Amino acid sequence: MSNLSVPEGFTPLFRSSPFLDLIGPVYGKGEPPNLTVGLRIEEKHSNARGFAHGGILATLADITLGYCLAFYTDPPQSLVTASMTLDFAGSVKLGDWVEVSVDIQKSGSRLAFANAYVMVGEERIVRASAVFLVAGQRPPGK
Repeated sequence: MSNLSVPEGFTPLFRSSPFLDLIGPVYGKGEPPNLTVGLRIEEKHSNARGFAHGGILATLADITLGYCLAFYTDPPQSLVTASMTLDFAGSVKLGDWVEVSVDIQKSGSRLAFANAYVMVGEERIVRASAVFLVAGQRPPGK
């Protein structure tokens, strides 16, 4: 696999935005809620030390979590990130292929909970734990 190749089964992500266009190309494999998101780390994703910036890894986790949770229900829910905690266990080098997968814990009428795992090969680099608010829902008393 060359430094710019995309692993088999990955195609351009089914949905985009101006921000995703800026950081991409971003790829997907499978369908939500079993979607895996992938990105080849380029110089534009790096920090001053030459590794992938933690913010790009957080962004990939947030995108993957949101898409997987939104399409976990039928019809899909409109969600906003309420909270996300990340644990960094490694670093990502320029040229690395990063994949993000999601483990959904619970999706309710007001809140949804899930974990995402950012991987380089078999190495887990980041664990993200997130809570999403179902859009249109207000906390009691508001």
